[in-house]
Amino acid sequence: MKRIEAIKNIVEELEKELVICNLGFPSRELYSVGDRPENFYMLGSMGLASSIGLGLSLSVNKRVVVMDGDGSILMNLGSLVTIANWSPKNLTLIIFDNKSYGSTGGQPSYTAGKTDLAALARAAGIKRVFVAESPQKLREAYRKSKKGLTVIIAKVEKGNADVPIIEMHPQDIKNRFENAVKK
Repeated sequence: MKRIEAIKNIVEELEKELVICNLGFPSRELYSVGDRPENFYMLGSMGLASSIGLGLSLSVNKRVVVMDGDGSILMNLGSLVTIANWSPKNLTLIIFDNKSYGSTGGQPSYTAGKTDLAALARAAGIKRVFVAESPQKLREAYRKSKKGLTVIIAKVEKGNADVPIIEMHPQDIKNRFENAVKK
């Protein structure tokens, strides 16, 4: 499945969840298929979507969904350990694993080799870990994620969708998202 297809399937399941989306093409793809005030599009800070999502989930009662990439999570593996130890029941971490750094040129990530993100999440102490290789399995895993802290590894093809850049100023993205959090 293509990443944009995976994102579209998650968007169709969203209600009022707060979404933190990884920088670059994942944010652009989310913006193109389902822009809404509850989405926070990261325009920088590679590797920190999971940490931002954890902090947010600890401070709100709403469900928080993080859409991250394999390259970004590999840059901040400590976030998995921290997430496991805090174990917020309202956090779903979706890692799009395309075995590459898609937003920086498509260089292979370590998931193209021996690194197993699901095994890493389990080893960190996260109990609910799903691997989804199809839109149907992704939707099933997402529905199950509403029962507690969950990591979903969404296996996606390498490549980025041909989508436009996000035409909002970063300050506007932040302000709009803050207002959605407060509601």
